[in-house]
Amino acid sequence: MTPQSNFMVVVPVDPKHETELRQLLDSMNQGPGQVDPNNALIPFAKFDTLHFARFVILDDKTTEDVRVYRLTPRSYPLYLAFLGDVDGDANAFLDQLIKRARNGLGRIFSCCEGFTSDTDLLVWMKRHHAPAIAAYVNWRGRTVRQIREEVALYEALENYIGQNSATFQHLPPRELHERLRNFVNAEKSASRLILSPESPTPLGWQIRNLLHLFGMPLLVLITLPLLILLAPFYIIALRHLEKTDPEVCPRADQQHSEDLSRIEDHDVTNQFSALGSLKPGLVRLLTTSGVLKTVNYGARHITRPGRLGRIRSIHFARWVFVAGTERMIFCSNYDGSVESYMDDFINKTGFGLNASFSNGVGYPRTNWLVRDGCIDERKYKEYLRRHTLVTQVWYKAYPGLSAVDLERNTRIRQGLESSSMTDEQARDWVALL
Repeated sequence: MTPQSNFMVVVPVDPKHETELRQLLDSMNQGPGQVDPNNALIPFAKFDTLHFARFVILDDKTTEDVRVYRLTPRSYPLYLAFLGDVDGDANAFLDQLIKRARNGLGRIFSCCEGFTSDTDLLVWMKRHHAPAIAAYVNWRGRTVRQIREEVALYEALENYIGQNSATFQHLPPRELHERLRNFVNAEKSASRLILSPESPTPLGWQIRNLLHLFGMPLLVLITLPLLILLAPFYIIALRHLEKTDPEVCPRADQQHSEDLSRIEDHDVTNQFSALGSLKPGLVRLLTTSGVLKTVNYGARHITRPGRLGRIRSIHFARWVFVAGTERMIFCSNYDGSVESYMDDFINKTGFGLNASFSNGVGYPRTNWLVRDGCIDERKYKEYLRRHTLVTQVWYKAYPGLSAVDLERNTRIRQGLESSSMTDEQARDWVALL
């Protein structure tokens, strides 16, 4: 298995070059929200291990919200974030990226502070790396190569079945499975179909994953007496904050909503980037860290492939602290419209949504961390829309395919690799076609 990893470079923009930066990023698109995958600066399509990538300017319009806590808003620099999800080691990908797109990266980052023509790009990008506190991968081990091969497999089967529909119409499922299996084997022998074997899982990743699997519960077990001792004080403090926290949920600016709409719904999949300030105080910081580390553990070791709770529409997601621990950005790649995306979270995993986001300034008031909150749909949606950023450049390696499509294709391939099936298994498999 080839595990997936991610990278995120966050650098302050040089104010003198902001306009130039925006023009450069615009030049990478064919139109609003529609990247040119072979653009001259960074030809994303040439990188066969890159699932998703984006450039987004972190232009936070909600920093004034902290005034509800009688805090003076900080003047943050404008940041540029460059992030992606890749097969294998992220550093190896960045090394390959620099070799192929050094000039384009150099032109983009020359608009940022601290970058000069003689800067070592790889060292500089690593120095500005912003690690995710929590990350989600829809189907760990499913590579870009596998996705493309399985799309070709699905299309070949569809064409073959269409050409022989009269013959196949009344075949029992097991016999149809056998016929299609023979067809695929013949196509593979003729090199018209390629279904690459799975690569061995890197030993280093296996060791780190096992350490994480057992290390986190062990740490909780060791600190359990202290946690039990502090729990009453924590609960009292959290409940007090929940009862007194102010909400900031005005309607999103109309122009901002229109700007967001222009870059959405050009494909079955959309991108989402939301940035906001955390509520002040140690209790909120500890709650945020604890919840997200739990989310990260669950996503890594517990959740079924293809599902974040009951949600099946997310390809990749991550939570990242931005320049300290006062603000956080959430980035995801999801199927459907933003409205259906928000409804999915509210209806299928509202408790998790509240636990993850209720520590943000202005979030609708929660009750015992997981109750209420997003149940007030209008407030939640206005809150989220206000914090959503306009993403300047967004790339997807397999346009037109949803996460459900990818899962279907994988299960079709897995069925073909099985030499025998029961009648029930064959019926379920044929239903995928």
